[in-house]
Amino acid sequence: MTVADKLGGIQEREGSIVIELAFSILAADFAHLADEIALAEKGGGTIVHVDVMDGHFVPNITFGPPVVKAIRPITKLPLDCHLMIENPDEFIPAFAEAGADMVAVQIEACRHLNRTLQLIADHGMKPGVVLNPATPVEMLVEVLPMVHHVLVMSVNPGFGGQKFLPRAVERIARLREMRAEMGLNYRIEVDGGIAHDTVASVVQAGADMLVAGSAIFSPGKTEANAREFLKVARTAGAGGE
Repeated sequence: MTVADKLGGIQEREGSIVIELAFSILAADFAHLADEIALAEKGGGTIVHVDVMDGHFVPNITFGPPVVKAIRPITKLPLDCHLMIENPDEFIPAFAEAGADMVAVQIEACRHLNRTLQLIADHGMKPGVVLNPATPVEMLVEVLPMVHHVLVMSVNPGFGGQKFLPRAVERIARLREMRAEMGLNYRIEVDGGIAHDTVASVVQAGADMLVAGSAIFSPGKTEANAREFLKVARTAGAGGE
């Protein structure tokens, strides 16, 4: 299966793309994870975002394929796995077997990015590519036709709860311009410090897959937080068109 085959029929034209909340379980209460996911979904979340860290590419260790496999039976929502790991090619088959729907790899961790993206598609998942804050957007030009989504990091990856880096807004806007210039339909995801006070700016710039964790998960408030977050985001999106 080629990347083009994998993407056929799943992407939407700009203007009809729905703004979605990809809630990050990194901030969830793992003792009650099924309940946490259900509450975030009830509040309007439509994607489960899984931050995978190996302690090498980033200075933290989080989840791997076994956690994805454990999550798969408790939700029908798509599982969006962000691989902040070295040698991602070695683990892509395991994430596919565990039930991941989308896998995004860091451009900085891939020696042969084209090959890695094709490998993700060959395993039946939607391929994405991730940019750290200091990586130029233009480095993606050659692979943009291959990807389902581009994830712009608005913090330096490795830990949740970091402060939003404002330069991300310009980078998102540039990706939106490039999408139009190249006649493509990839989605634009953003992750890092995305909360009620920053979400409007990234949506107006062109982001439509919004990763948020700390802003969503809170005891007794998860459902309401998700609903209010999406209200702010979609209001900003409507006003920006």
